[in-house]
Amino acid sequence: MIYELKNKIRNLSHKNTLVKKLYLLANRIKVSLLRGLSDEKFAKMKYKANTGKSLNLENPITFNEKLWWLKLNNRDPLLTICSDKFKVREYVKKCGLGHILTKLYGVYDNADDIIFDELPDRVFIKTNHGSGTNIIWDRNNPFDKEKFRKRFNKALKQNYYWQSREWNYKNIEPKIIVEEFLEDTNNNSLIDYRFFCFGGKVKILSVDLGICAPDGSHSAFPVRNIYDTNFNYLDVKIERKNFDKSLVKKPKNFEKMIEYAEILSKPFPHCRVDLYNIDGKIYFGELTFYHGGCCQKITPAKWDKQMGDWIDLNSDKIVLE
Repeated sequence: MIYELKNKIRNLSHKNTLVKKLYLLANRIKVSLLRGLSDEKFAKMKYKANTGKSLNLENPITFNEKLWWLKLNNRDPLLTICSDKFKVREYVKKCGLGHILTKLYGVYDNADDIIFDELPDRVFIKTNHGSGTNIIWDRNNPFDKEKFRKRFNKALKQNYYWQSREWNYKNIEPKIIVEEFLEDTNNNSLIDYRFFCFGGKVKILSVDLGICAPDGSHSAFPVRNIYDTNFNYLDVKIERKNFDKSLVKKPKNFEKMIEYAEILSKPFPHCRVDLYNIDGKIYFGELTFYHGGCCQKITPAKWDKQMGDWIDLNSDKIVLE
């Protein structure tokens, strides 16, 4: 399958610099060539290439099919605000949850404007308008500032909409955000808690390990378990490999995390709310509306159908053009 070959090449790109450059170049060329396609034709082509199946938009049933339908039809302006990793902070505050935001040290229109000497010893740097452009600045470790500036200034010129056809990204004004660096009190890597909310209610959550590589970029080999709202393990796999259940226990203030996720997801037919929990202190991560690009394999298949059943395409939370 094309998707499996693509994954092998992507994984190899994490190990080999030349392969990474060629992979990124090929991806840019592909995105450019496909810009002439309508969003619907792009959706059907991408879904077929990634799953081997035809995308049913006339009568969507599964989770991925309904997500694609929402991606192509829901035009709620709040989606753009909440996909913007800078502006979403104001939304979180309006929801009365400003206390779970990380500290913000600066917002920039150009990487050249960042004065590293004025920053704390360690910060997390990311762009607000896409996915995966992240890095950790650590004063005590080597950091190629020139390479950073070139990479991030190039990212500021890109529109993630053309990569994914996620309308919510199309009109985000690109920025670079410098924020608090979070670390586990036991010096372990952070655990990502991702709450899948439907109509403002948490139904399941994924617990992801190894998301962040040591330099702050996305790791090549994260793992994931799925749990119910009582933190009972579910024998479900969403794309990534599972991990040993004994590695993660139910976090402190878990019920509070569910409460916060439901507050933040309330206006949307579906929303994934990402949170962190460090020894009971909850931090906001981001809001995601089209998990995994709407192409991640869910097994057993009945769960793809079950998650699809939880999305109401007749909901008054959907704004049609």
